[in-house]
Amino acid sequence: MRYHDTHSKAVGYLLWIFGFLGSHRFYYGKPITGTIWFFTLGLLFVGWIIDLFLIPSMDREADLRFNSGRLDYNIAWILLTFLGVFGVHRMYQGKWITGIIYLFTGGLFFVGVLYDFWTLNNQISEQNIRG
Repeated sequence: MRYHDTHSKAVGYLLWIFGFLGSHRFYYGKPITGTIWFFTLGLLFVGWIIDLFLIPSMDREADLRFNSGRLDYNIAWILLTFLGVFGVHRMYQGKWITGIIYLFTGGLFFVGVLYDFWTLNNQISEQNIRG
């Protein structure tokens, strides 16, 4: 299997700062534990602290799992995390119609943003495969 550096440890650690809400776990393609962290404040901060040491292995795992290509995971995740309700991450992917819908509906009333936290890695990976 060929190695592609699709995810960044620096972005992972930046999102870890908000990790008690699961941000870094969603970024590395772990939506179930990301959701658990969100509702339990990172397993009452204990899991959040442990993740400080697990980020390098989560980064390697994500690099092997997802496809590199023209779309950059780091840019897409930063846009989703900080501007998701405005749909900027969707516009970055070329999904202009849903991006504009998100812009005028607050990320489709935030449900769309939550959906994208669960699926953004796969969305980008599929587009990178297509080229």
